[in-house]
Amino acid sequence: MADKNDKRIIKHVPNALTMGRLVMTVVFLAMIIIAGDREKPGSNYLLVTFILFVVTGLTDIVDGKIARMYDVTSKFGRIADPLADKFLVIGAFVCFAIAQQPRLDAFGWSEGTLDVLRWGTAGIIFLREVVVTIRRQIAESRGVKFGAIASGKLKMFLQSFGIGTVIIGWAYVERAWGDWFTLAVYALMIGATVYSGIESIMRPIKKKE
Repeated sequence: MADKNDKRIIKHVPNALTMGRLVMTVVFLAMIIIAGDREKPGSNYLLVTFILFVVTGLTDIVDGKIARMYDVTSKFGRIADPLADKFLVIGAFVCFAIAQQPRLDAFGWSEGTLDVLRWGTAGIIFLREVVVTIRRQIAESRGVKFGAIASGKLKMFLQSFGIGTVIIGWAYVERAWGDWFTLAVYALMIGATVYSGIESIMRPIKKKE
């Protein structure tokens, strides 16, 4: 009886973590917007923002492990979990664009050029996720497996690394090498996003006859 009760409780933990991640994501995005409204946000404030981002990301790892370990996956989790990830990543880059980050002062680019980089990055990430999500839904409705692949996992890692790079650079780095590093991370991240999107488009979404 105890084991059944324990499993009944545990099966709700992944979904609770997913809901918690959505709440933390909203707070995290609000903190980016608030920082952008300040002429010089404090490094401690941005450090707290970064820590919140890391904790939010860790809940994704934990809830997945719990769901698989105890075999308590749910329809809600399968839908809400990836949506929470997309909300976090896309939201972060949209909020960076609103907050006019990164600055990349070392290159002397105009604000218009920087806006193209910022909003273009957010747009590429958004478009990739929309296209892949639609194809995944079609494939799975036809009984075709469309799980994550290596390029998608690399894309997610680089996007998460990119978010952390912008926040830490915003808080602590005011030297030219920081701008070069950020630009390199953006280049790798955009390249991985585009490549993983193309690879996903090439995957079959209907069973072979």
